[in-house]
Amino acid sequence: MVLGHAHRRHSLNSNRSSIDSTREDNVNNEDETVVDADQGNMLTHIISQLRPGADLSRVTLPTFILEPRSMLERITNFMAHPETLLPMPTIDDPVERFVSVVKFYLSGWHIKPPGVKKPLNPILGETFTCYWDYPDHTRGMYISEQTSHHPPKSSYFYMAPEHQIRIDGTLKPRSKFLGNSAASMMEGIAVMRFLNRGERFFITQPNMYVRGILFGKMKYELGDHSFVRCPESGLSADIEFKTKGYFGGTYNAIGGFIKDTKTDTNLYELSGLWNEEMYIKDLTTGKKELLFDATHARETPPKARPISEQEERESQRLWQKVTAAIKARDQDTATDEKSRIEDMQREEAAKRLDDGVDWHPRLFREVKGGHGGSEEGEEDLDYIINAKIDGKTPEEQTKQILRIAAILPGQDAPNRRFSIPSRKSSFDSGAKSAHQHPPSHPPQQHPEPADLIDFGGDAATPAKNASSAQQPHHVDQVQGLQNPLVPTQNHAVPQKQTQTRGLEHTLVRTDSETGGSEEFVDAES
Repeated sequence: MVLGHAHRRHSLNSNRSSIDSTREDNVNNEDETVVDADQGNMLTHIISQLRPGADLSRVTLPTFILEPRSMLERITNFMAHPETLLPMPTIDDPVERFVSVVKFYLSGWHIKPPGVKKPLNPILGETFTCYWDYPDHTRGMYISEQTSHHPPKSSYFYMAPEHQIRIDGTLKPRSKFLGNSAASMMEGIAVMRFLNRGERFFITQPNMYVRGILFGKMKYELGDHSFVRCPESGLSADIEFKTKGYFGGTYNAIGGFIKDTKTDTNLYELSGLWNEEMYIKDLTTGKKELLFDATHARETPPKARPISEQEERESQRLWQKVTAAIKARDQDTATDEKSRIEDMQREEAAKRLDDGVDWHPRLFREVKGGHGGSEEGEEDLDYIINAKIDGKTPEEQTKQILRIAAILPGQDAPNRRFSIPSRKSSFDSGAKSAHQHPPSHPPQQHPEPADLIDFGGDAATPAKNASSAQQPHHVDQVQGLQNPLVPTQNHAVPQKQTQTRGLEHTLVRTDSETGGSEEFVDAES
């Protein structure tokens, strides 16, 4: 499952230090990746690149560690349990309704490929759409776009009109490295709305840790605190994903409480394992019962249009040769094809810099936050779908959604209001174009990374040169990055200052049993 994070409180009660050891533990083999001899040889060049504080966006990673799908597609794990998702708005009691939201939130973390796998980093302007056909003959629809590359931001929209559910989110991963471990700090938020109740649920997610990246068995863990908050009801859940300690504890444990913030009273206690059974205890009656059993749960994956109907920048078409090679364990082809896409992205960035083109997302717009803004309080979304979904019936809402982007098989691409001046696509011309027509002024700062060991780079956006600043052009000049359905203002969107929310450049984690502490050093430092 992938949601987002804002104002995270890191775990100080977790019973595991973040530094890896070579200990042997009995763990679920599905959470491990054993590096064989050939793959170990491929990792030797990584070892020479890594040191505490290293910039992970400059570190290349062998393709055998990659999951054969883009992060934009992986986010759909969030919506993959309709049996927990769809009934929520129908529950009348606000406390029971909130408990159902927590159950839904916890139901998706078990969905992942065996071992330790990292999804493909979406390129700027990449999109992915899909849908679910539900047993009650209703439908859920999903639209996503990579709205920023430095820093990486994956924005998404989901709606099930007949069920009065809407989700807006932006995922903003940030990487850290220490010794034999890597961490992805999952920033951003998701805002889930029950339109029939007038309720919003602000949802964050835990951080992701990978142990044993240099030696031993690679192990995937979730750690630190995540939150579910409903400002309308005053209910809040603080959920700790616990990492394992050296001398005790277990993998994949959770704990936490559901609180009524209006009375500052804990109502329920949460416990269990996020990949097995999870329990909820009523603190008033003392009754404890099963909340969700992940061991017997079967997710419902989404459906997507055939690749033959997709545009060149849609995830499955864009990465199809890479994913086919990964599945075939053909690492050479996977690396070559992945490098070709990344070279295309670098060439496009250089071209925009030379031409003074300000890139804007095609399907999303900046959030109108701040005091008095229409999306006040939702500033951490950064981007939201660039269309009004205000139809009075589910049928009208469905038509509005389908006018944003092609989602269903056989659906024609929505008409654009603007004609896009043609430019030779670097994707079609490949590396040949780059060699024959190199940019006259290649960007000097923060080049686009190749394979990333983290879940996304964290470098700043290159500044434009003086001539570009004086003569701004816009994205409607770049092929494949069409204007949104609603015209944006004809000026550059200012870049927001990336904040670490008080973490600055280090993350300190303390072992509650031994009292020892350690730091993850931010790759920016």
